[in-house]
Amino acid sequence: MHRSFAGKGNRGVLTGLDVLVRRQPEQLRGTRFGLLAHGASVTRDLGYAWDVLGTLRGASLRALFTPEHGLMGTHQDMEGVLLKKGSRFRGVPVHSLYGDHPGSLRPSPGMLEGLDLLVADLQCVGSRYYTYLYTLAHCMEACRDAGVEVWVLDRPNPLGGTKLEGNLVEPGFRSFVGRFPLPVRHGMTIGEAARMINEVFQSPCRLRVVPMEGWRRSMWFDQTGLPWVMPSPNMPTVDTALVYPGACLIEGTNLSEGRGTTRPFEIVGAPWIEPEALASALRERELPGVAFRPLLFRPVFHKYAGLTCGGVHVHVIDRKRFLPFLTGIHLILGAKRLWPSRFRWRREPYEFEARRPAVDLLAGGAWLRAVVDRGADLEGIRSTWDRDLARFRRVRRKYLLYT
Repeated sequence: MHRSFAGKGNRGVLTGLDVLVRRQPEQLRGTRFGLLAHGASVTRDLGYAWDVLGTLRGASLRALFTPEHGLMGTHQDMEGVLLKKGSRFRGVPVHSLYGDHPGSLRPSPGMLEGLDLLVADLQCVGSRYYTYLYTLAHCMEACRDAGVEVWVLDRPNPLGGTKLEGNLVEPGFRSFVGRFPLPVRHGMTIGEAARMINEVFQSPCRLRVVPMEGWRRSMWFDQTGLPWVMPSPNMPTVDTALVYPGACLIEGTNLSEGRGTTRPFEIVGAPWIEPEALASALRERELPGVAFRPLLFRPVFHKYAGLTCGGVHVHVIDRKRFLPFLTGIHLILGAKRLWPSRFRWRREPYEFEARRPAVDLLAGGAWLRAVVDRGADLEGIRSTWDRDLARFRRVRRKYLLYT
């Protein structure tokens, strides 16, 4: 028997998976179900979802579906999870929903054949770019067409559910890192976001969300009593999730976002950056809740593998005041202004898109390139975010599940 991770006397939060297994196991009896899951799909006591659900009496687990990075997080970013035909995991057929072409992102009718419902249990990180939400949305569309019900087992937003930041994706810039007009930091759980997507952004499927117990919108992940399990190979800690809404923008540049180090997204730099100069320029911006430590680092894989890079470590010193998206923008601005001849935007294809620059997909529009390349008014652009966020808050209110 597993011992509770939170310890005696600390009830903590129960995820949707915990609620289903502990409170409502009979609801799966008599069903043939598929499971969309990954390595962070665990109970409070660290049992894998496919184990605890697959052994429930009277229920039949017929298929496993995996998002980007694969079932156990073995694949790096944008690395196709290519499975052999007839692949099985613990005797259950397994299907990848992140292959080498856009059509691989959605389950085929054959994958859903014979299923009564699809159970989805994915840990997201509260940021628009994170692709698991869009994998779920594709599954919801496919299940609607196949007449299969969808259950979403809810999990905490690691950044809490009160603070929003950033712009909404413009219509011409929708992609697998921004399929819907959400802000960069949207303040929703995956279950809440699924409810909104199902009613606002696409034709609805039969959807049920199994809510958590004990979660409050003000909670950071480390206040839940739940164990942090890496939802992807470069999301090792809650600190990573906190900086990710801004540091992910670095993927659209020729700066290293720290992949290949032990602190991805917290460390940013390149071989041609002088650490003290960049740190000093960022300190002058007086950004809230953050400090910048100059450093040298050497990635062992990804950008600049084996080369010594100069850069900064982003230290969050007050997470309530910290603005990750604004901080990420200023990281890019600092590098461009100090090293204009060395800095460049990523030109290689990004998330199945070769026509539009990666940074435009991440920023949800061409405005960030205008700010960096042409000196457009960032403060004027930020004022439009406030109006967008006010409208978004009004719409999302209907879909929130927690106080």
